[in-house]
Amino acid sequence: MPHRPFRLHRRLCAESDTGFTVGGEIVVTAKSMAGSSANVITSVDTLGPDGAQNANVNYAWELVGRLPGVLVTNFNQGATSGKFAFRGFNGEGEVNAVKLLIDGVPSNVASGNMFYIDQVFPLDIAGVEVVRGTSDPRYGLHNIAGNANILTRIGGTYLDAKLSAGSYSTYEGQISAGYQTGKLSQNYLVAYRESKAFRDHADLDRLSLAGKWFYNFSDDVSLGFIARHYKSNAQEPGYLTFADSRRDKHMTNAYNATDGDVRKLQQFSGHFDAAFSDNLDMMAKAYFNRTRDDRFVKFSAGAAQQRRVTNEDHWGAMAAVHYHAMLGGMNLMLEAGGDIQKQDNESLRFLAVNRVPTSQTRDQKMKLTVGGVYLQAVLEPTDWLKITPAYRWDWVSGNYANRLNNTTARANDYGTIRQPKLSVALTPLEGVTLYGNWGKTFQIGTESGAYLIAPRVVDLDPSVNEGWEAGIKLKRGPLEGRLAAWRQTATGEIKRKLNDPTGDFDNLGATRRKGIDVQLSAKPVNGLSFWGAVAWQKANITTPDPATPLLKGNEIDHVPHWLFSGGVDFTAIPKLRLSVWGGGQSDYELTTSNNRGRWGDFATLNAEAAYQINEKVEVSLSAKNLTNEYYEYVWWDGAQSLHSPADGTNLTAAVRVKF
Repeated sequence: MPHRPFRLHRRLCAESDTGFTVGGEIVVTAKSMAGSSANVITSVDTLGPDGAQNANVNYAWELVGRLPGVLVTNFNQGATSGKFAFRGFNGEGEVNAVKLLIDGVPSNVASGNMFYIDQVFPLDIAGVEVVRGTSDPRYGLHNIAGNANILTRIGGTYLDAKLSAGSYSTYEGQISAGYQTGKLSQNYLVAYRESKAFRDHADLDRLSLAGKWFYNFSDDVSLGFIARHYKSNAQEPGYLTFADSRRDKHMTNAYNATDGDVRKLQQFSGHFDAAFSDNLDMMAKAYFNRTRDDRFVKFSAGAAQQRRVTNEDHWGAMAAVHYHAMLGGMNLMLEAGGDIQKQDNESLRFLAVNRVPTSQTRDQKMKLTVGGVYLQAVLEPTDWLKITPAYRWDWVSGNYANRLNNTTARANDYGTIRQPKLSVALTPLEGVTLYGNWGKTFQIGTESGAYLIAPRVVDLDPSVNEGWEAGIKLKRGPLEGRLAAWRQTATGEIKRKLNDPTGDFDNLGATRRKGIDVQLSAKPVNGLSFWGAVAWQKANITTPDPATPLLKGNEIDHVPHWLFSGGVDFTAIPKLRLSVWGGGQSDYELTTSNNRGRWGDFATLNAEAAYQINEKVEVSLSAKNLTNEYYEYVWWDGAQSLHSPADGTNLTAAVRVKF
């Protein structure tokens, strides 16, 4: 039988609801409250299974862009396809500020990038949960601006298959299956996608396999294992000069003819949940992640081709114990948890000509351990007030070897990284929640930036992010809305040098990010629903590195001031489903010098029509970028702007069969 929802979860969520949902409700099946986002009072957004499983996308990160206030950066370069970010951080890869989890398992690579999201296909997604801000104590490393958890389908008996074909000779097949007998549940995914893509020299194919096995010893104790394997082969069309991008957005450069990437990912995890009583429960997870990435890339005519090899093995464990009771007539929850993450990383780079290496520019071996513990309480002295204090501590250790010059270094002594947090929620009326939170998170150097490498002789301090949020959530009848203002400052923020042979970093200095988020959804009549969101944000350098005093007050690059999204779903007749949705952003500064112009604004419109032939078969036709809007990703290589045009109008026809 499926896991029963833990009753306290429903009680807490009903009294102080700060969440916003798009694309259907997520069905909560976990027994345990330990490690749950229900104990975090902040802006939480969820994408439901309908919004995920019905989607036709190249990669799963595109789905997260449907959530309010999420910035999507679309590189459109094969396996280096794109990523998402929020709260005034960009998606350049310089500061990767979002902790990614898949079924609660940490899934960032060493740089903080999100390779592992590629292995998740839409049909197997049960929901996506995004937690914003600095008040969540559950995670440390990479949890700078918040976290995102991709939940996949676990439990139940079903067979769900989807075949699709579309523009650019794109073909995809997905099968998600579940079989539950007695105490044992089995779930599987087989998915394959291939495409010629919008740009020339952009062919790709992707294969993902997953198996999930869970055994319920009782209604209160379960043990599970998840295994995933993913492989992709992708050509890269390269970046165009401004003139070429306007002349032919499909073209590739002759010098990109041998660019491409082979990426292999594996992920294995064990999951244990136990409810010892109605008042005490726990969760524990252990995992192993493996990355093997081999990329050839040439950024411009004057640059050399590079071969970039990334080999990473990550393993770790996390656990939490959760207790709740009545204390003098007051509801009380106490939780203690922690995690340890160990990395064994190898980063190699070569200069090459048509995939033939000519010299080696990097040969680094790095080990890193990051461990943390936290304590959290939820106090409910009255029915209308909830107070959530929390504290987290993290520690870092590791060592580095440069095998090109036979030098070694230890990790920076960051000391104990202390992160106090406090959240408050008031419910003066039914359906109205006033909430606020404050907290600290941290950033440390990634890859070689985490180590005390000459000529540096002084340990770096962690960059401490301090943030607050104040908001109101309204849910009355068919109307749901949320308004929140937030601010986040950082000391000594650093950013990766993306094309640096040693993987070094630049010091941005002290920064300030702030914004306002507005979300609204309504279901005025049966069969009709709509939602919309607007976010305003700004990110500035307040105190620059002494070496770059002219950057004081400048905007951080690639952060648009405005993000907007919205959609309408209409069931015209019981068997016909119509959807229209869109989104976009304003322009952004190309560099922190703020003297290379503003780029990147766009607005796109998409639509889908689906017809239910019978209870098992649905056919659909979807169109993305209906207006054929020209939009692009742009970056500055030090001498010129380089452009990667996004897809034009494209169609996808699909048939979905459910048993």
